[in-house]
Amino acid sequence: MGRGRAPAQQGPRINHQIRIRQIRVIDDEGNQLGVLDTADALALAVQKGLDLVEIAPTQRPPVCRIMDFGKYKYELKKKEQASRKHQHQATVKEVRVRPRIAEHDIQVKVKQARQFLLDGDRVQLNCVMRGREMMHRHVAEGVLMHVFDLLKDVAKVERAPILEGKRLIMMLMKK
Repeated sequence: MGRGRAPAQQGPRINHQIRIRQIRVIDDEGNQLGVLDTADALALAVQKGLDLVEIAPTQRPPVCRIMDFGKYKYELKKKEQASRKHQHQATVKEVRVRPRIAEHDIQVKVKQARQFLLDGDRVQLNCVMRGREMMHRHVAEGVLMHVFDLLKDVAKVERAPILEGKRLIMMLMKK
């Protein structure tokens, strides 16, 4: 193994990890106590039963706060969970049709696609062709455009119909 620096430290420095001689201190109530020796600030934090946490290490002198570090980490974790809870990851949903599809079947597929779009997902319309259907690509394009016309009120075209092998693919996204 090669010699080099120690790996970068994760998170803020707390208590005895703070190695600089003088720091600017903020107490647990948010009042500035001014520039103190690190030992004095640490003694003050221990006296209150709290931790000394470095919150702005790039300032000169570095800014440290007296706080309950465990409670602070717990609150950060809860905030992160709450923000993640309200996110929706957009996924691509696939709806398959055939060139010789009946009108009722198109309505069923449109209903599916509409629900996907309203849920915030993108929809990939696939028109699968077999055998001689490949010779009449315009029929498959017509089916895809008909489905899009029925979804025009909630969807817009993200990618126009393109041929990939035996499939004609069109991407739709929510307006």
